[in-house]
Parts: sequence; C-alpha cells; structure tokens
Amino acid sequence: MKLLRRLDPSRPGARGLAVTIGSFDGIHLGHRALIDRARQAAAAAGAASMVLSFEPLPREFLHAADPPARLTDFRERWRLLERDGPEWLCLLPFGARLSQMTGLEFMALLERAGTRRLIVGHDFRFGRGGEASAEWCRERGPGFGFEVEIVPPVRIDGERISSGLVRQALARADFARAARLLGRRYTMRGRVRRGRQLGRQLGFATANIAMRRRQLPLAGILAVRVHGPGLSGWPAVASLGTRPTVNGVEPLLEAHLFDFEGDLYGRELEVEFVAKLRDELRFEGLDPMVEQMHADAAAARRILA
Repeated sequence: MKLLRRLDPSRPGARGLAVTIGSFDGIHLGHRALIDRARQAAAAAGAASMVLSFEPLPREFLHAADPPARLTDFRERWRLLERDGPEWLCLLPFGARLSQMTGLEFMALLERAGTRRLIVGHDFRFGRGGEASAEWCRERGPGFGFEVEIVPPVRIDGERISSGLVRQALARADFARAARLLGRRYTMRGRVRRGRQLGRQLGFATANIAMRRRQLPLAGILAVRVHGPGLSGWPAVASLGTRPTVNGVEPLLEAHLFDFEGDLYGRELEVEFVAKLRDELRFEGLDPMVEQMHADAAAARRILA
C-alpha cells in the first residue's frame, strides 16, 4: 500500500481509480465491505484501488470542542489497511477549505484524479453541509465520467455496524461485542517511549505508549496481551488514562509485561484489550497505589492464565 497526501492523477497513472471514501475510524466490518468492494471493482476494471480518508477526521474538525472518541490514530489505520487493504491510501487534510467544498466541486476533484468507479456506503454524505448523499452521487456520477456503487449496510444481530456502536461497546468494556463488530480484537498500537521511569522505581516497569488522540474510547486498568517483535500475546496489566495520582495530563497507555526482561524502548507494540479491572483512581500517596497495583496484577494474571 502506498500513501498519497493529495489526489494526484499522475500517481495511479492511466489505469484510473476505484475509490471508496470515508473516515474509516476503527476499520470495522462495515468498512471492510467497502474496501473489499473497491478492490474487487478495481480488479474487474484493471484500475487501482484507493481508500480516500482524512486527517483530522471531519467530525474532529467540525466538533473541535467535543470531538468523538478516536478508535484508531493514523498509525493504527495504516497498519490495519496494509494487511489486506487497497493499493493506495490518500489522506487529505480536513480543514476549512475542504469543509466548504460543494458536492459538485468534490465530484470534479474525483474526476480529475482519474476516478472510474466510486464505492460508498448507504449513509454516505459529503460536500458543504453534507449536501451530497449516496443517491445524489449515483445520479450525478456519470456526468463526471464514473459510476457510483452504493454498498448496503453490514448488520450484526439486526444492528447496522458503525464506529459509534464500537465506541459504545468499548465504553462498556464489552470487548467481545467490539470484536464482533470489528472482526478482530480491539487493540491500540504505538512506539514505546521513555517516561519518568516511576513504574520501574515502584517495581512495575512499564512500556509507555503516547495516545495520539484527543478523546479515548475507554480508560482504566486492564488485563491485556502485548504483541510485537518477539512478543506473541505476552500477558500484561495496563493503565490507560491520565494517571491522576501523579498529576498526569497527557493520555498514556502503560503496560507492565509479566516476567519480562528486556529493553522495549523504540519498539512498536500492539496492545490487545482482554478485560477491564477497574476505573482509574486518585490515591492519597504512592503506597496505597502500589498496593492496588499488586492486586491489579494478580487479577490480570488470573484472567489471562
């Protein structure tokens, strides 16, 4: 998979594009249906497949004061898509200019990029004020030289799969339901960075991963498994939040890998959430916090055994 930061018709070349558009936050099974259909349409037409998405996500820009919880940051979306995703990922910067573009202007942009087929979900909307619906696009697509295909919703237990449903499941720590909606266990990913090493001083060395998102979809103390080079589902206990006892502000994922000896700094890890143990708490000092950490670690070991 190759990355574009703008719609450049010279990059995919004369083959043209089969494009699907959306935020694709979480890459759930509904998103997979769109991506798979774009790949199929590209193969049938001898075109290149493309996912067209945005950074920041449109709702993060349009509701900056209270953005929705972010399921996947850019690194996580890239890793999920590169496994069996499109030939191209085009990531457009979403800001004032793009938010004010009309539906017709956006269709013209797709035409100039070499779009031959556009694949959208039934609830798709774009253009200033959301003026362009899926049906609106299908009616006007031929005038811009491409066909528009509308993919029906993917349902589980009668409910349409959406990023909002995944957020609800994670907020309740219902990881089994989240996994059904996603088609995989929910994970977060990032590169381990150096912290204050307070955990090491307290006997709980942690791998610290910064959260590149304004709102977390879940928080608390959790039983997890850690994946990465040399690590295949390593059992761990993790803290996800702002660490109120030490006056933390920045959201951070800290994972204590049980019985692990080695250096993880700079390594990219994927943390798989298995069960929530409790909410974050503010302790009156480090001693009661350490006592609770021992209890949390014991509980996580039992769950993961």
